[in-house]
Amino acid sequence: MDEEYDVIVLGTGLTECMLSGLLSVEGKKVLHMDRNDYYGGDSASLDLTQLYKKFRTDQVVPKELGREKDYAIDLIPKFIIASGEMTNILVHTDVTRYLEFKQIAGSFVYRDGKISKVPSTEMEAVKSPLMGLFEKRRAKKFFEFLQNWRDNDPATHQGVNLDKDSMKSVYEKFGLEPGTQDFIGHAMALYLDDDYINKPARPTYDRIILYTSSMARYGKSPYIYPLYGLGELPQAFARLSAIYGGTYMLDKSIDEIVLDSDGKFVGVRSGEETVKAKQVIGDPSYFGAGKESEGGKVRVMEERKVVRAICFLKHPIPQTNDSDSVQIIIPQNQVGRKNDIYIAMVSSTHNVCAKDIYVAIVSTIVETDKPELEIRPGLELLGPIYEKFVSVSTLYTPTADGKADNIFITKSYDATSHFETVTEDVHDVWKRVTGSDLVLKKRDLEVEQ
Repeated sequence: MDEEYDVIVLGTGLTECMLSGLLSVEGKKVLHMDRNDYYGGDSASLDLTQLYKKFRTDQVVPKELGREKDYAIDLIPKFIIASGEMTNILVHTDVTRYLEFKQIAGSFVYRDGKISKVPSTEMEAVKSPLMGLFEKRRAKKFFEFLQNWRDNDPATHQGVNLDKDSMKSVYEKFGLEPGTQDFIGHAMALYLDDDYINKPARPTYDRIILYTSSMARYGKSPYIYPLYGLGELPQAFARLSAIYGGTYMLDKSIDEIVLDSDGKFVGVRSGEETVKAKQVIGDPSYFGAGKESEGGKVRVMEERKVVRAICFLKHPIPQTNDSDSVQIIIPQNQVGRKNDIYIAMVSSTHNVCAKDIYVAIVSTIVETDKPELEIRPGLELLGPIYEKFVSVSTLYTPTADGKADNIFITKSYDATSHFETVTEDVHDVWKRVTGSDLVLKKRDLEVEQ
């Protein structure tokens, strides 16, 4: 191969496919390679045969689960926040023409041993068992304060400085109980732990406004999800890249990242062939992740590991009004942990499994040497589990920004239940690769209610 590319992208995870699609649209000459024979990398959606091959090499797929092609099981469960940055990127690139989205029916939170719906309307808020009558009044004042806030109008600030005052002091100003703080910080601002509470309130304000505006956008819940599973997302961006001249090679071994005498990237060797390019972008697994090599290109993230259990159920999750899809958050304080536990459930209405099967994925950040025990509070909410596949993933992040050697590495997919951290990584890598900010057009997205 004598051809030289602007960028070689390694791995077809969602982050990498988004970047290759966006770079192709910008006119960059992109070659995209993956050692797997399917799209999606760590963020793929697998059919039944692929799923059993990955987790149960010695077991035959049970006949009663139905046709394997009816399944698209996400390895990493995440939902799309309706008004979030992921939606902006989907709409900006017009990849929505390859995708259809459906709403997630409800967002729930675990409190005092029960599952309660996160209110999506004022009527639901009035009836919600999450707060007593007086607390509801205090919470109403708190939310009105957030909704009415205008940066350039001090009359709306009520003496609060979002950039200096901690979130704790804002909660205290409105007299909110610890249980309500828990619910707001974890079920709405979607923080994984309580570190945010002593930091300035601005990021939490932004997150709550994002949640409430997403909730208002389509009703029921703030989340949407692509039909046929999350694996459709990287494929849609791969199509986009191909339309703009990007080249794809799946099932290709990556044998060496070739560097020059100064340690700068010059190409990728696969077997006897070496392809040259000015820059390389790739997921951590292509740069020594898992080998724990000192002085390497990647290091283990502070959060270290995530445990996930993919569960097949033959019924909706109890206490969720028979919803066909839900997110349930178990705030860490409710179960004596440092990190929240997430449950994401989808079903045949999303074209990801056979009729009358429900797929629930329970996940959290690992805190002990017994990861499966840590997700037990989530598993216990599911009712009888027909089949369960458990995995523990180590999380990696690059050690350098890549500007010195032209090697730009993405981050592992974290434990959050949505794509906002993925889009942050896309923006970050984009800026490092191109030297400029990624600017997006905003339009509306059509979603099946």
